[in-house]
Amino acid sequence: DVQLQASGGGLVQAGGSLRLSCETSGFTFDDYAIGWFRQAPGKEREGVSCISISDGSKHYVDSVRGRFTISSDNAKNTVYLQMNGLKPEDTAVYYCAADRDLLTLVAAARMGLYNGVNYWGKGTQVTVSS
Repeated sequence: DVQLQASGGGLVQAGGSLRLSCETSGFTFDDYAIGWFRQAPGKEREGVSCISISDGSKHYVDSVRGRFTISSDNAKNTVYLQMNGLKPEDTAVYYCAADRDLLTLVAAARMGLYNGVNYWGKGTQVTVSS
């Protein structure tokens, strides 16, 4: 079975940092792209960042560019999201997702086209206090 397990969330003060992990199993990691998405209470889901495991191509939405860094550890089939300079508006449940095509994740992140994404994992809560 395909599994994507997000972890690493927590409560942090504004300006602080967290590193989220997305541990995956059940598919060939190198053949996929992995993305991070988030959803705040009462708001629509939105994209954060995604990475192609095969060639390392990365995409960030404007609101997190320069503050968040996505990376992968192919030996561990895990993708990380290093979040620095956290702001209260970053508060949300963060989810990771997988698709064979990075462009599908980019389309989901930019245009909300979530139905085409192959796999979704359960989320981890990030709360940033002011």
